[in-house]
Amino acid sequence: MRSLIRRILLDTRYTLVGFPAAVLAFPITVAGLAAGVGTSVVWVGVPILAGTLLIARAFADGERGWLSDVLGRPPVRPRYKAPPVGAGRFRRLINPLTSGQSWLDLLHTIVNFPIALVSFVLTVVFWAVPLAGLTWPVYGIFLSRIPDNRELPELLGLGDGYLINTVFYMAIGLLFLMIMPFVVRGAALLRAGLGRVLLTGVAELHERIDDLAEGRAAAVSAEANALRKLERDIHDGPQQRLVSLAMELSRAQRQLAKDPEAAQDTIKSAITATRDTLDELRALSRGIAPPILSDRGLAPALAALAGRSTVPVDLDVPETGRYDAAVENAVYFVVAESLTNVAKHSRATVCTVRLAHTGDRLVLTIGDDGVGGAHVAKGHGLAGLADRLRAVDGELTVSSPEGGPTVIVAEVPCA
Repeated sequence: MRSLIRRILLDTRYTLVGFPAAVLAFPITVAGLAAGVGTSVVWVGVPILAGTLLIARAFADGERGWLSDVLGRPPVRPRYKAPPVGAGRFRRLINPLTSGQSWLDLLHTIVNFPIALVSFVLTVVFWAVPLAGLTWPVYGIFLSRIPDNRELPELLGLGDGYLINTVFYMAIGLLFLMIMPFVVRGAALLRAGLGRVLLTGVAELHERIDDLAEGRAAAVSAEANALRKLERDIHDGPQQRLVSLAMELSRAQRQLAKDPEAAQDTIKSAITATRDTLDELRALSRGIAPPILSDRGLAPALAALAGRSTVPVDLDVPETGRYDAAVENAVYFVVAESLTNVAKHSRATVCTVRLAHTGDRLVLTIGDDGVGGAHVAKGHGLAGLADRLRAVDGELTVSSPEGGPTVIVAEVPCA
């Protein structure tokens, strides 16, 4: 109930307080537009138009501040085109004319006036009728004593008298009171919808484009970092082992004729080195999407990861349908990197992996009872996971106080 009352009061404030601003903005901007266009042939109208656009921008900024209360969104202000560096006085003066958003602000001050008028009237009526009807018993007793005062119930043939009038007016007031929240909300949304389209639509589009560009850059950065890490690990590990293995086999080949027993020992050492190299290659392959992921999906692939972990894993991944390859790869890499970090740094005795499909999002939760201290700062392994998730519009949150426990939550949108 408290939230409903607060909602009604915010919507009422928006439609009532914003109406005088709309009444003031309409004649100023219309007159400025007419004067600017009419005198633009002699260049006098150019600064008039620029000034009119700046005035419209001021009214638009006020409207954007009110929109956040009605729509429940943070205020969004578009980026207005700045004058070129080193521009002269006249170029800076006419700069508002070169910004498309400035003209949308002007259009809003014109189109908003009739809509603000309708919203204002609806709000006033649906506040006034309930107040007048429900308070009739207070002032109606005086009105009923006025000679020749015929009330509405009498005109409708419902009878005369204070009691009949009281029941009738209170019923009307109660009916309007029940409808008022919907009408006031609709009136506020009617006006706020226009404001969102004209005043913040371009800004929201720019934000979306920036988010996509940032996500794409994050994906490129994550892939580049993963490739560099893989190249370094291969160079420092398997490549050196293979070089040593080749040397061992060459020595065994030379020993076969002279000292067969020494050759056997060398071959045994080479076999051991081969097994170690295979184990290291298997460990490195965890950073590459395995065939089981593309063939059978997330549940079997994550089960295989859990089976190879040196820390016991409590796995809760239901058998679900298939998702986009990018989504499955992102979830797989988060689990793979997290389990690697748990094994290397956490000193944990148990790890939990949970995957749930909630609405249109996949929610992955990874926890351990280790020493904590994990975070997503640059230079740490989890930063690459955050970048990889941002590439698919996902989010990564980490809670890992010193002393533990650690909880990593990854949310990824999915169809």
